[in-house]
Amino acid sequence: MLAHHPLDISELDAERDDCRLVERAVAGSREALRELVSRHQTFIFNVALKMYGSHADAEDLTQEVLVKVITALRTFRQQSAFRTWLYRIAVNHFLRARRRGMEVLVDDFATYFDQIAAVPDTESEDIADGAPELAAGTVEELRIRCTTGMLMCLTREQRLTFILGDIFGVEHRLGGELLAISPANFRVRLARARGELRNWMQLRCGLVNEANPCRCPKKARGYVQRGVVDPENLVFNTDYVVRIEEVARRGAGQAMDRVDDLYQQVFLDHPYQLSKARIVEEILNDHTVRTFFDLEGP
Repeated sequence: MLAHHPLDISELDAERDDCRLVERAVAGSREALRELVSRHQTFIFNVALKMYGSHADAEDLTQEVLVKVITALRTFRQQSAFRTWLYRIAVNHFLRARRRGMEVLVDDFATYFDQIAAVPDTESEDIADGAPELAAGTVEELRIRCTTGMLMCLTREQRLTFILGDIFGVEHRLGGELLAISPANFRVRLARARGELRNWMQLRCGLVNEANPCRCPKKARGYVQRGVVDPENLVFNTDYVVRIEEVARRGAGQAMDRVDDLYQQVFLDHPYQLSKARIVEEILNDHTVRTFFDLEGP
């Protein structure tokens, strides 16, 4: 089952379940703690993956956030939804984390798109006889990697606002609460992030503007030859069962019934990826968590 996230805040049953699990976990129930972690790790992981563009970093950050949440469970007073409390902790952690993942490889939009343009195009007639065609999944891997890199061109605050507001459909009041700003400021920040992404993609990206020469199928072989994309070890186009749009639409209802901008659809079509199950056991076996709850073994 996919983890719940802020899009589901109208689901009172889910909130009551969270609160019951918190009460049991604080009382020392390992199974309640396991279920609580399992319910929320996937959403936290996907936000971290979009924030930093690295599976390894996203898994590390998910574990760090959940350990921090678990050891603070006794301070949760049910004055807000548990998910709001949890994701506020995640947001603060992401904003304060050291630079990592794709962040360290990307400076700004102009430089990033120039780097993409520098990778030679490969036309079908240029492919050597007998050379295998690249699988569609490999081309999709590049598309997701490339557009994730575009997010790195935004400031952290803009990036997280866009991820919450436009990719996952968090409404402005809740988004402002998570980021400790007013709903109006959340809207302003989101508009600026949208504007920068839209303008640069319209100017340079073939996915949004057919007049632009950049095409993922033409660039894919060059990225494979440079070792940036490994057809045998996909990073972004793997370990998922649905696309982000399906998750966002399910939670946001009418608010997400129509996508006005093609650039936004590019991000909604990214996979909603599954974090590895081992994260749950690593968290439960974390020394700090075990000491805090005095958990018994399996």
